Amino acid sequence: MPGIWETHMNFSQRSRSLFKTIAVVLALALPTALAISSADARVGGGFSSGSRGSRTYSAPPSTTTAPGSTSQFNRTYTQPGAGMNSAATAPARGGLFGRGGGFLGGLAAGFLGAGLLGMLFGGGLFGGLGGLSSILGLIIQIVLVVFVVRLAMSWWQRRHTPQAAYANADAGAGPGPQPNYRSGLTGGLGGLGFGANNAPLEIRPADYEAFERLLGEIQTAWSNEDVAKLHTLATPEMVSYFEQDLGQNRARNVVNKVTNVKLLQGDLAEAWREGETDYATVALRFALTDKTLDRNTGAVVAGSEQPGEVTEVWTFARRPGGGWELSAIQQTN
Repeated sequence: MPGIWETHMNFSQRSRSLFKTIAVVLALALPTALAISSADARVGGGFSSGSRGSRTYSAPPSTTTAPGSTSQFNRTYTQPGAGMNSAATAPARGGLFGRGGGFLGGLAAGFLGAGLLGMLFGGGLFGGLGGLSSILGLIIQIVLVVFVVRLAMSWWQRRHTPQAAYANADAGAGPGPQPNYRSGLTGGLGGLGFGANNAPLEIRPADYEAFERLLGEIQTAWSNEDVAKLHTLATPEMVSYFEQDLGQNRARNVVNKVTNVKLLQGDLAEAWREGETDYATVALRFALTDKTLDRNTGAVVAGSEQPGEVTEVWTFARRPGGGWELSAIQQTN
């Protein structure tokens, strides 16, 4: 029997050691878990959510405020498909240089076809064009076509070369990183979006003021769980994500309160127009007090009264006759 007791005692000692180890791990992990839940409690839940039109699957340019990369979207209604990325990377084809060949492609195909026919019927490369006179005529036509095409291309490039649209830009400054604006969004700086199918868009001081105002109003509506107000500040897609997150808070019997929101620094990453919709993506670094409370007792279950700082990239959309709405939130790496 001593052997049984010894085995039991050894097992008990191992169990106590295991329990102590687990207790230490939990004690060390609990503050980290609370910090993570606090950081993810604000608007957007710490996810990258929403849509940026045709640029949803293209990372926005880095800025002074957010010099690193942004996370890919965890939640988006926009599905990748044909033309989604090509619209931002490949020039639109049509007209003179159409995808089906256009005028220039058809002319070249005609020359090639005539030459091949001449060779097939023993008349040489240009036999199918009617001899020497046709060759001279062909050369004159080619020269004229090349001249007209060069004029058309020069005009097209001049028309579509991006120009600086922000105030007080240096003369002769070419396309480059977007300007930044500090201590608020009212610096009067604007920017352009680049893309073959995206028209340039100038961002004015009033637009920056709208972005800063939306930052605070959205956080307030979120804290008040005012879904009706959120519908006036964000796109239906973003509101659907907010409703999901608010529903999860209710299921946990908690409410998230975000207060004392203050913009510290912001940069315009890019701005562009797609059809009748305007888009502007801005990097925002802002201070806030983020805490999660028990619905019944009001006790703080995550976060604290101490303010913190957050850097996120927000995209706003504006349709004809309406104001700017939050279209996407992306986390920074």
